[in-house]
Amino acid sequence: MQRRRPTIIDVAEKAGVSKSTAGRALSGASNVTDEARERVLEAAKAVGYERNDLAVGMRSGRTGLLGLVIPDITNPFWAEVARGAQDRAAENGASLLVFSSDWNHDREASHLRALRQARVDGAIINPVADNFDDLDRFGLPFVLIGSSAERFPSTSSVGSDIAQAVRLGMDHLVSKGHHAPALILGPKSRIARARFLRTFHEHCVERDVDPAALPMEDGEYTVEGGRTAMKRLLKRDRVGHFAVFAANDLMALGAMVAVREAGLRCPEDVSILGFDGVPAGAFSWPGLTTVAKPGREMGVRSLDCLLDEIAGRSEHGRVFLPCRLIERGSLADLSLNQPKRAVGDGR
Repeated sequence: MQRRRPTIIDVAEKAGVSKSTAGRALSGASNVTDEARERVLEAAKAVGYERNDLAVGMRSGRTGLLGLVIPDITNPFWAEVARGAQDRAAENGASLLVFSSDWNHDREASHLRALRQARVDGAIINPVADNFDDLDRFGLPFVLIGSSAERFPSTSSVGSDIAQAVRLGMDHLVSKGHHAPALILGPKSRIARARFLRTFHEHCVERDVDPAALPMEDGEYTVEGGRTAMKRLLKRDRVGHFAVFAANDLMALGAMVAVREAGLRCPEDVSILGFDGVPAGAFSWPGLTTVAKPGREMGVRSLDCLLDEIAGRSEHGRVFLPCRLIERGSLADLSLNQPKRAVGDGR
């Protein structure tokens, strides 16, 4: 037989006080004696009473619940974002409901409806859709995150500085003697791909390198996506050592698998640079050199922005967070075997 959930009436009877006194004591009101408050708290613990925050929220207009909709909860980068947001929410006495849209518009819309029905105070969203309809219907404070948020410039958002990150990676490749790397990119439908490719093109043009002449392959942002794309690259005609810049770390790790399967070695035969900074890159062999995006900081900053939105302070605009290089062992240093190459030297 299911045990009945204790109510505030049970607490009041156990403490020997009125229901209203028990309610004031549990809510932290000042007009209760210390002795009565102590009796109520001990009674609540004894009977196993837990306050119904949703009911309290319906009366106060706040539930203490926040939402987070990310595109892929299995990707370690997005797990770091969720952890940062959850930690910051807990510091502010709130709880975080986390949903994964799996890059699916209908699933994202369903999650937004569920958050409305749960009466969350607001949400952090990585938008999948190109239109604003679902967000307009959301009807609650929200902050956008990730590269997809760039489609909505009038909305508060937090994301990595992709342009700075790609330039950081390309500068490092060039410093190691890799002037014309191949690319493994995400699907053409993703705005992150367009942003990555645009900065890559700009960097090539500045060095008088034709970006159209460099090998590129597309794939999903997964280990298997990177493995498959790398296998296609390895089938192309090539001479000697070559480098690959992958659009995320999972793809880079998949590319490493393909290199080993082909009987080649990283970095002796193929150099690989990742992009994200997921923890798994530290444990691969060789360790993955990567441009690390600040996932946990993105979660923290977006939660701070959301709390400001809920409080009516919505003047953040687009917040760009800088990325950093983590150098490990997946890039060969060819610079010692090459003459110095001046900018603009097209040879």
